[in-house]
Amino acid sequence: MSSRPIYLDSQATTPVDPRVLEAMIPYFSEHFGNPSSINHLYGWETEAAVKNARQGIATAINSTPQEVIFTSGATEANNLAIKGVVEAYFSQGKHIITLATEHNAVLDPCRYLESLGFTVTVLPVEPDGLVDLEKLKSALSPETILVSIMAANNEIGVLQPLKAIGEICRANQVLFHTDAAQALGKIPLDVEEMNIDLMSLTAHKIYGPKGIGALYIRRRNPRVRLMPQMQGGGQEKGLRPGTLNTPQIVGFAKAVELALEEQSRENERQEILRNRLWQALSSQLEGICLNGHPRKRLANNLNISIEGIDGSALLLGLQSKIALSSGSACSSTKQEPSHVLKALGHSDALAYASLRFGLGRFNTAQEIEQTYRIVVETVLSLRQASVKV
Repeated sequence: MSSRPIYLDSQATTPVDPRVLEAMIPYFSEHFGNPSSINHLYGWETEAAVKNARQGIATAINSTPQEVIFTSGATEANNLAIKGVVEAYFSQGKHIITLATEHNAVLDPCRYLESLGFTVTVLPVEPDGLVDLEKLKSALSPETILVSIMAANNEIGVLQPLKAIGEICRANQVLFHTDAAQALGKIPLDVEEMNIDLMSLTAHKIYGPKGIGALYIRRRNPRVRLMPQMQGGGQEKGLRPGTLNTPQIVGFAKAVELALEEQSRENERQEILRNRLWQALSSQLEGICLNGHPRKRLANNLNISIEGIDGSALLLGLQSKIALSSGSACSSTKQEPSHVLKALGHSDALAYASLRFGLGRFNTAQEIEQTYRIVVETVLSLRQASVKV
């Protein structure tokens, strides 16, 4: 039997760390109570577990536990943040600002709100993927109520200047939301220092379970008001009704704990592997370019485009040996070039001929050596075949 492909798609998702799974297991069958059942031991046990998890996640971003609301993931958190804000503040203004390179979990809610009469400014990015802060300042108006800019891009790994953005928003009394799904556990996040008012988080990008996330909602200076997007119970302060998923919540907190403990060491290790991969590919292949800022990016992300290559043929040639993607996993079924790479100024052809390498906790140096050899061999083979045709 052939071996499984090398997994290099950690921006899409990560495997559950065995230590996370171990922490979760007792809450499926032994400690199975409903955290809202406060009249007996079973409820007390899970209530305590949820409380501890909330504290751990709050500590990771320098917030209070009361400011952390559990959701099903970052997509739900983004929707609750964006729609919840505009419904609560529409009497003060109907203008939202975001970036062309945002995840569709931000862009699609913004498009929906635009159809309802809100005004949405989608700022372009610089060729390196970074926001132009002067353009952000110029886009602000008395009608602006929310700026939503992600912390780390899911495709090109670019890190936006959160602190500078937060300072601009605070000075103009505009709420600042950031989708930090890719950033949690990989870069320092401090909602106070960065003047962040709302932050979306998820577990499955940091070796936690799928289906659990959180939304940070500032409670003071300023106190952020949100309109719930679901009704049906009083859980999570009425903002996210429904029985809390204790095993997932426990796993989320354990994943955050491990990511913070290993952040410095893993960033250094993965950056060395990523740089080795880039150096090997760029030295052996012509017509290759790096997408996104060369330094202001996640340590585990490498996104490249290769000139003169059919993108679908390239992925097809690699898929049995390397598991990776050409863009967001959430958009992989769409036969369209990446909107992120198009925002960098790429042609459709070059955007199609792109690869996103997402290194992870369990990747080895040997796998990286195998990867660049496989990619080089595949690209050269495709180029040779195109010349013959």
